[in-house]
Amino acid sequence: MKDPQFETSLSFIEERVAQINPVAYGKTRNFIDGDVTYLSPYISRGVLSTKQVFHKIVDRGFQPRSIEKFIQELAWRDYWQQVWKHKGNAIDSDLKRPQTDVANREYPKALLDATTGIEAIDTALESFYRTGYLHNHLRMYVASLSTNIAHSHWSQPAKWMYYYLLDGDWASNALSWQWVAGANSGKKYYANQGNINTYCRTQQKNTYLDRPYEELPHAAIPPELEETILFQLSTKLPEQGALSLNPSLPTFVYNYYNLDPHWRSEEKGNRILLLEPSHFNKYPISKQALAFMLGLSENIDGIQVFVGEYAALQKEVGAGSIFFKEHPTANHYQGIEDSRDWMFTVEGYFPSFFAFWKRCKKEIKW
Repeated sequence: MKDPQFETSLSFIEERVAQINPVAYGKTRNFIDGDVTYLSPYISRGVLSTKQVFHKIVDRGFQPRSIEKFIQELAWRDYWQQVWKHKGNAIDSDLKRPQTDVANREYPKALLDATTGIEAIDTALESFYRTGYLHNHLRMYVASLSTNIAHSHWSQPAKWMYYYLLDGDWASNALSWQWVAGANSGKKYYANQGNINTYCRTQQKNTYLDRPYEELPHAAIPPELEETILFQLSTKLPEQGALSLNPSLPTFVYNYYNLDPHWRSEEKGNRILLLEPSHFNKYPISKQALAFMLGLSENIDGIQVFVGEYAALQKEVGAGSIFFKEHPTANHYQGIEDSRDWMFTVEGYFPSFFAFWKRCKKEIKW
């Protein structure tokens, strides 16, 4: 399987949307070589919305009933964001119940080094470091290996994965890790070697995962995963240059979760990509993820980068109007807030995705 490519031009992104096969996606998405869309980095960065993708697929003539799995997976993204919106910083800790059987709050060194001894996982991790992308099934395998086999608490490994992901979405990432670890679900998620072989097209045997499911929760930490380390993640933001602001025009503020080139694009204004050090101290991203964000921002005409806190940007702007998009990381912004482009009108916290989905389904014309 070739490494996926993630270019930042709008023409590339639009072509990738046009190539989606939602029927094949529904049938093959769990396989490492399945017909996935590779749209997640563009959705997470706010270049595309789930609603836009949904409507583009329906406009091509696909009937919702024939692509329900595809629509459902888009809805998962909005679901995680709704949880973050309504639970706030609570998602940074065990949300529903404490993770059990925690041996450490570090990270298994073998996962950092891609030397777990599980061929499919090690190969995927090597690709992950090169590309910033990890197939969703592999994310679950890595999370399960970290939390349920190596007995690390989910919080540090989740930060490591978010750091390297081009599609880093803290809600989806943190809450999925908690789901695997049993802190955001009723039970822990395990994958044995047979499951990994099936979905990763491998034939490996005689590993510490090559055993029946009922044995995995009771197994000792394998020697390959015993060594753990605590690591520091940091983001080196670009140097701040001088801003050129027109005080007679409104200012439109973009950030890591909003790089929508079409947002208020017909209006004249100052367009600022805000990079707050406090945000990236809390949610560090890699050099590669930073470069990807900056590349995507170039699709926004006249964009300027401001490295500093929102309050400092307010002082620069002065008395002019400031517009921004709704997002949990923008709750401290002051100005005029535009709503997110949600797929459905369903709002609020739902303890399970399927309670949320049950409400959403009512808005689809089947």
